[in-house]
Amino acid sequence: MTAALVEEGALIPSAAVPRPGRRRRGRGPTDGPPRWQIYLPLGLYLLFTLVPFYWMLLFAVRPDGSTSLVPWPATGAHFDKVWNDRSFGIFFQNSMLVGVATLVLTTVVALSGGYALARFRFKGRTAFLIALLCSQFVPGALMLVPLFQIFRHLQLINSLWSVVISETVFQLPLSVILLSGFIRGIPEALEEAAWVDGCSRLRAFFAVVLPMLRPGLVAVGSFAFVHSWNHFLFALMFLSEQDKQTIPVGLNTLIGADSVDLGALAAGGVIAAVPVVVVFAFIQKWLITGFSAGAVKG
Repeated sequence: MTAALVEEGALIPSAAVPRPGRRRRGRGPTDGPPRWQIYLPLGLYLLFTLVPFYWMLLFAVRPDGSTSLVPWPATGAHFDKVWNDRSFGIFFQNSMLVGVATLVLTTVVALSGGYALARFRFKGRTAFLIALLCSQFVPGALMLVPLFQIFRHLQLINSLWSVVISETVFQLPLSVILLSGFIRGIPEALEEAAWVDGCSRLRAFFAVVLPMLRPGLVAVGSFAFVHSWNHFLFALMFLSEQDKQTIPVGLNTLIGADSVDLGALAAGGVIAAVPVVVVFAFIQKWLITGFSAGAVKG
């Protein structure tokens, strides 16, 4: 019987039968690109991005007069100088207060405006959205004189609240648009079900909508915090006393007319970068989700 099957071609030679677990060499037409085509551009990008940070850290911990490319022996003299002698402790505290206050105000106001644009239909809604988009083309420098006059009448010059209000106003258009797009992605039927169960609109918002807005709130809040932390212009124009200055203005004071203390400047840059790096390290997942969801039209 075996001979008959062989004669009829029913038996396949063992060499032609693929063994289980044996992988075929080569890449098929549907396979992705080779790994080196992915890792090489990423490596070059990381090199281009991380070298300036390493250079800044090198100057911050390297003793004066040293030309070594390896920060050893390391010193903390530059950090002690900028933190204590150059009042960076006060600058750090002021920047943190401005950043947190801007984050809270921007998130609360943008949440209200975004919900109104996403859930209500009213006359002038399209024109309002267009105005929000157009406001992004206005540079902050053009608003310095009007803002200065307003804050002078309100007696807010040389107050951190002048910087907080300015930063909040300039962050609101983008924040409202992002949260509006994110709220559109939440089915309105969920709120209607809560209304049927006896919840008011406000209670349904806090019980149903707000928990699902966490990625969007993180995206908007982090964007507002980082922008206010790094912004230089408003703090320079509205704050005159040294004990009210923020970190960007404090870094500018380390640059003299004839010379620059590179060690102190690098140490101040490290102090300014650490909070932002830590924040993004913890919220990067929520940040990407929030921006991608808010950018999609519901």
